[in-house]
Amino acid sequence: MITDLASQLAVNVLDAKSLLAAFGVIGVGVVLFAETGLLIGFFLPGDSLLFTAGLLCTGSADRGLQLSLGPLLVAAAVGALAGSQCGYFLGRRAGGALLERSNSTRLHEGTNRAQELLERYGHAKAIMLARFVPVVRTVLNPMAGALGVPVRTFTLWQVVGGLVWSMGLVLAGYALGSSVPNVDRYLLPIVAVIVVVSLVPLASEVYRSRRASKTRESNG
Repeated sequence: MITDLASQLAVNVLDAKSLLAAFGVIGVGVVLFAETGLLIGFFLPGDSLLFTAGLLCTGSADRGLQLSLGPLLVAAAVGALAGSQCGYFLGRRAGGALLERSNSTRLHEGTNRAQELLERYGHAKAIMLARFVPVVRTVLNPMAGALGVPVRTFTLWQVVGGLVWSMGLVLAGYALGSSVPNVDRYLLPIVAVIVVVSLVPLASEVYRSRRASKTRESNG
């Protein structure tokens, strides 16, 4: 018992495998709640945690650290959805005060991106896109609350986006782990690819928006 406690206290919160080894499925829900609902969790590795957890549900992954897919999907969904809703209500209650008090450059950059998303793409699309962008998915929820996004609109699209993001990454990891033997040996490059791919939806929308603006300017 003392050994287990020591291993949990020594966990590297920036390393997905370390988090999973220490806290298992419950840790996934807690980390996602903190990342999406509490501003202090903006640095947590949500994308890589979900993908790695899905991979560890397969027999081809690390046999000393194998998770169950069903409970993992439930924990991921509950953590992601409850966290976002909590962040939204914190934003409604505290306004932008919490964000303004932070000294973190990354957090302020994420806040600017979140505000740009809401202004440029509207509530529904911005809430969906934010799920796939690290830091932005942390700050957009309180920003939406502070800016007065209707609670029904926010809840609907954060649920849709949250389920696609959390379950999609878990199932992607599970599918890869099921089809490629010993895939956990290549975990670091795979996680790097996941992070890059997570930025594709936002990059695509920015490209479309700029292209549409140029078209309007040339026609005007």
